[in-house]
Amino acid sequence: MTRPIVTATTSLTPRHDARSPAPVLQRRFGVFHLWGIAVGLVISGEYFGWSYGWAAAGTLGFLVTTFMVALMYAALIFSYTELTTSIPKAGGPFAYVLAAFGPVPAFLTGFASIMEFVFAPPAIALAIGAYLHVQYPHVSASAAATGAYVVFMALNIFGVNIAATFELVITIAAIVELLVFMVVVMPGFSWANFVHDGWAGSDTFSLHAVGGILAAVPFAIWFFLAIEGVAMTAEEARSPHRTIPVAYIAGIITLMVLAFGIMILAGGVGDWKALANLNDPLPQAMLAVVGPRSGYVHMLVWLGLFGLVASFHGIIMGYSRQIYAMAREGYLPAVLGRLHPRFGTPWAATLAGGVVGMMAIYGDRYVTIGGQPLTANIVTISVFGALTMYLFAMASLFRLRRSQPDRVRPWSVPGYPVVPGFAFVAALCALVGMAVSHLAIFGVYVVFMAAGLAVYLFSRRLSGT
Repeated sequence: MTRPIVTATTSLTPRHDARSPAPVLQRRFGVFHLWGIAVGLVISGEYFGWSYGWAAAGTLGFLVTTFMVALMYAALIFSYTELTTSIPKAGGPFAYVLAAFGPVPAFLTGFASIMEFVFAPPAIALAIGAYLHVQYPHVSASAAATGAYVVFMALNIFGVNIAATFELVITIAAIVELLVFMVVVMPGFSWANFVHDGWAGSDTFSLHAVGGILAAVPFAIWFFLAIEGVAMTAEEARSPHRTIPVAYIAGIITLMVLAFGIMILAGGVGDWKALANLNDPLPQAMLAVVGPRSGYVHMLVWLGLFGLVASFHGIIMGYSRQIYAMAREGYLPAVLGRLHPRFGTPWAATLAGGVVGMMAIYGDRYVTIGGQPLTANIVTISVFGALTMYLFAMASLFRLRRSQPDRVRPWSVPGYPVVPGFAFVAALCALVGMAVSHLAIFGVYVVFMAAGLAVYLFSRRLSGT
């Protein structure tokens, strides 16, 4: 891998030969497409995964955790909007940190972002596969998960307009389904049910509950993880200074309403402890209200696939742009920075991330860490990558404010420096808390990051830069 000389002020634009111009990303996305991507990246987290936070913290404890994590993400999104509109590049946080701190921190940020976006899809793909296996027992979950990768990688490569429109449509369908869930279970809601043993198994708050609140952080993050992926489509957004702020803010508000709505209503329809360790808390909560023969339950089970597909498809779009942007600038092998000559999509980056994901799917039955299967662990690694990237991104905002005060900023984060400062501190606390709670997985994450950095530095030395 040969890396060109890149400085903190290097422009992140494709290198062209005037005699043979290379294909470039096209500006195709408007506000609704970007909003659909923002919500779609995350919305599978509203369907499954978050209820494990009840097992750690109880309903009230997890409510506190989710509130704090929601504040962190609101602050992050306000701050991200300033960065994205002032540096609207496909590299997202990689581009911001490169402008602020230079090549090595930029590589660490981009590599952490890749770990977030490449390691999250296998778990979602296996959830899709498990769902299809229940409906069609002769189809194995692994085969269905692999098929999902093939279908949605192809969709991302051969039609970005179709891919974005598809993302918008299935995201809207998933949102409508969640709203229907809330309306249907509302008559069965009881606040007494929700608060019973709500502090980590106790009716009263204690120091024991604090430990549960901290341990539940990854599950609250699952409600919002990957919304920042919109930044990676900045080069494909029309009028990014106008469309991205609207999409980001509308997206985070949508996700907050859905997260608190489903969590509170599901926890109050019966014994929440029965839902705390399930992958399908919403259908089970609805069963308690309408009974097993209701058409609403069958609707939720079938259309629940939309939420999984929306996130899976959107994250593929996100990781492909991050890998492409880093390869385009020489931080990853050049082949990963190729665009399809006809469709203008990062086909090589899309395939590379998919290969890693499919390897994880088939390694799930053979690899365990800390008593958990591989996919459960790589989801935790994905969260570590996200938190690392958040820290670098917030640090870059402060650095750019000081070092480049005259940079054009179509959007300025309100409440500066308090809002980005809160985002930084909250992300740091979440990272430290998760590292303590998941020490073995954190060690694996550090090894991955160190190995990636070592390869990067070695290739840089070989190239003499």
